Amino acid sequence: MLDAITINQLRAFVAVCDQGSFSGAARKLRRAQSAISHAIKALESAFDVELFERNTRKAQLTVAGRSLLPDARAVISRTEEMKNRAGAIAKVGAPQVSVAVDAYFPRAHLIGCLRTLQAAFPTAAINLRITTMQGGENMVLDGVCALAVTIDDVPEVNPDAIERRWLRDERMVTVCAPSHPLASVPKPVPKDEFGRHIQIIVTDNQRGAEKTQQGVAGKRQWLVNDLGAKRDLLKAGLGWGHLPRHLVAEDLASRQLVELERRAWHMRALTFVISQRRGYDLSPCESRLVELLGNADASQGEQVGTASPARRKRPKARHA
Repeated sequence: MLDAITINQLRAFVAVCDQGSFSGAARKLRRAQSAISHAIKALESAFDVELFERNTRKAQLTVAGRSLLPDARAVISRTEEMKNRAGAIAKVGAPQVSVAVDAYFPRAHLIGCLRTLQAAFPTAAINLRITTMQGGENMVLDGVCALAVTIDDVPEVNPDAIERRWLRDERMVTVCAPSHPLASVPKPVPKDEFGRHIQIIVTDNQRGAEKTQQGVAGKRQWLVNDLGAKRDLLKAGLGWGHLPRHLVAEDLASRQLVELERRAWHMRALTFVISQRRGYDLSPCESRLVELLGNADASQGEQVGTASPARRKRPKARHA
């Protein structure tokens, strides 16, 4: 009977598909493997179809399984929306904002937005976290923060539970210290030449981060999980790297860093998005913060790239 289908059975089905095995699904959902197997058998009984091939070692979908997988994902997604919408409806008390902001986001602009928000909502309780990579969305998923300012290239933590929408773009520049060998290479610098020198890269040490190579020129890499550390290493002449222009504007003006022109190597702007749980209704205070964060004119003296608010699908990458 289709009425007997549970959301946990659908979660087990999707987890087996995503992880490629019943044991992997058990680890992801923190359940016994026997419970996963029982959920799949119950689901197959309710659907009256086999979802997985029985003569293969891997969890290989049948034709019916491939056809039903998108529906299972959609049901889970809508359930998450309903659950979070109910939570938003039940929320009471003083205005509060909990937001995780990626370290690459313009700091002066963030400060200006928070000042404006405090003036408009003087009783609001603001919980701010500065994160990198997937840290912000993990906090949203764990309920620590309601919102996260995330870089669009960073892989999504859980698309079924979290949705993203465009916020703003920031121009990236490639820099090194004047004493670094690349500073004396004739411009523009070819990508192969970059690959001969150490590149300073920000990462959050998540498993699989080494597989994302957008903006990375070679194998000689120093990985740091702190944006300030990257900037200090670059200024010390120990490597080269990409940074948002707003972060190094003063360093470029004072010649502590120099901008490197790249030959036949395009470095697109850094796109920031707002991440939130599906179905979550923003409060007036949260809506005002999102509006301020996306307003390129909210802070004076900022240099930002031009952008279109349309979302664009891009390859996933770490902060190079």
